[in-house]
Amino acid sequence: MSATGPHLWLRAETKKNEKRTALTPTVAKKLMDNGFKVTVEKSTQNIFNDKDYADIGCPLVEAGSWRTAPSDAYIIGLKELPENDFTPLPHAHIMFAHCYKNQGGWKDVLGRFEKGKGLLLDLEFLQDERGRRVAAFGYYAGFAGAAIGIDVWAHQQLNPNEAYGSVTPFPHEDELIAYVKGRLDKAVAKNGSVPRVMVMGALGRCGTGAADFARRVGIPEEKIVKWDMQETARGGPFPEILDQEIFVNCIYLSKPIPSFLTKDMLTKEGRPLSVLVDVSCDTTNPHNPIPVYTETTTFDSPVVKVETGAAPLDVVAIDHLPTLLPREASESFCADLLPSLLALRDRSNARVWTDAEKLYKEKVQSMHA
Repeated sequence: MSATGPHLWLRAETKKNEKRTALTPTVAKKLMDNGFKVTVEKSTQNIFNDKDYADIGCPLVEAGSWRTAPSDAYIIGLKELPENDFTPLPHAHIMFAHCYKNQGGWKDVLGRFEKGKGLLLDLEFLQDERGRRVAAFGYYAGFAGAAIGIDVWAHQQLNPNEAYGSVTPFPHEDELIAYVKGRLDKAVAKNGSVPRVMVMGALGRCGTGAADFARRVGIPEEKIVKWDMQETARGGPFPEILDQEIFVNCIYLSKPIPSFLTKDMLTKEGRPLSVLVDVSCDTTNPHNPIPVYTETTTFDSPVVKVETGAAPLDVVAIDHLPTLLPREASESFCADLLPSLLALRDRSNARVWTDAEKLYKEKVQSMHA
């Protein structure tokens, strides 16, 4: 079928260890079957091979060549554009830009689009008519966050004098579950008790994923403490967090709220809390509800120790957790995104895209307010 529809240009991800993709071969094929043109940059990071795309008829081009793509191409990717590049951006980009909530450097990011007369269609803010995100990695973010958190706790029991090592993505979720369950079982046998896992934002996609992983590795239901808006309605801080071994924060921060936890609280002697996983990762947000650490962590160095005067606290704050399971996370996300991508054929009349463009223009105006 000849391409009569929009042109999507899948750029190669450059963030270290990012193996997810914004277009899986399955979704790329469905787009092409509907008349779209799909160009794919070669990538050594993508969980899917270049051949997977070539086999369905996608033209392959060199990584980074999106800069000289045809002006009408939509440049689609997931994470941030390459660092230390401040050149103007003339294309329409579909991506997670992380610049709409006053994060550090947000004006620099938006300024590139403004200078180049381009357009940012931010994946985080594509919403359906009910205001719910059309596609999100939330479930696998929570799933992966709980996985690393439980594994860090197991490591504390099994190797208390050794630093926690690097983490690499798993090809399939069953392998991740088997690995963490094996470590957890050994740690429980040594420690004599199963850790309590507290999930904040338990009713959302992210929190559901975190609770599901805990169940999959054998944490009993009564040891999974699920909090959401009802439990937090009185406003923080919440000393109950200190009574859990593992705390997984899965909330979506959309407005200022009182802190859940403060550094002063961590000085409490004998507190069970030893692992904090901040899936939300709002480190640079001025309203971060967990202001006990100041730096994000990475797959190469997943844990930062927070010295408290009492026992240290191991904090995991990786801002692209779903790439721990890049295949499942990408397939799920792209399947949800597909209907919106198909609507690009008539973007000027597709509410999901007109709303995204309107939001971009509002954010650009706010830079000059």
